[in-house]
Amino acid sequence: MRASTHPFEDRITLVARESAKERREWNRDAYVRARMAFVDSIRMLKTAVDAAISGIALDVERLVIDRTGTGDDFLDLMSALPGEFTGDVLMIRDDGGGYLSATGRGGDRVLYALSARDTHFYLETHDLVQEHAAFARSA
Repeated sequence: MRASTHPFEDRITLVARESAKERREWNRDAYVRARMAFVDSIRMLKTAVDAAISGIALDVERLVIDRTGTGDDFLDLMSALPGEFTGDVLMIRDDGGGYLSATGRGGDRVLYALSARDTHFYLETHDLVQEHAAFARSA
């Protein structure tokens, strides 16, 4: 078993995206690529979260729903998340805006409405997209 060289190296971001939509410029650096996993639907995201938390004990840092599914799908996912999952859940709409569910101070979840600029800021801050692409569409 290799020792972790970075304190957050084993934390994973799971991304549900629709393959028919324009591709986002995800950060493809070797470090980031090793900690991002892509699935084709929210249903597959639910399955991956369940497996990661209960089955193979991966440290899932966040879920990103990138312009796929409906508001109902987002709420279904939120209601089905295991209590052990404390990571962020980001839903990005077609217009670039979205919603962010995060764990608050007391351990309860809070929900924020995001503008397109807020969404891109979140993605860039967490090094999930190419730096030049994050604000290009919202500037």
